[in-house]
Amino acid sequence: MEEYRRPDDSSRPVDVTQTFGHDSDLSFVPFGSELGDAELEAIEALPSGAALLIVRSGPAAGARYLLDTDVTTVGRHPEADIFFDDVTVSRRHAEITRTNTAFELVDQRSLNGTYVNGERVDRAALVNGSEVRVGKFRLNFFGSPADLPQTPEA
Repeated sequence: MEEYRRPDDSSRPVDVTQTFGHDSDLSFVPFGSELGDAELEAIEALPSGAALLIVRSGPAAGARYLLDTDVTTVGRHPEADIFFDDVTVSRRHAEITRTNTAFELVDQRSLNGTYVNGERVDRAALVNGSEVRVGKFRLNFFGSPADLPQTPEA
């Protein structure tokens, strides 16, 4: 991968992430499709303290990413934990942090921004079903059923 370097300072690489053409590309459109059996089984099998990101649209649609560490990096850099090879994604786009059983998405000053449920965020708590948008990728977040609040039996 080739990096662009400014003529005035050859030691500083420049991120050449492409931006979206216009704001309507960033609109929130809820998904009409339901989860399949394989996704439901994967969510049910999550241990406490883990979560799953499922890519719902974009070049990697259908991919599943297990979140089971305290920090998960998302970006176009080949060493990112969740690697999205697309120019709409910054090299170091976002991080997902875990504290006990709670997860939070933290934008890393990405060019196109990071969105949760259609809102551009610097940081946001992720809850079951949250839609995350990174570049042209849309994902849904699902926490472990073991960590969901339990309703008392009547």
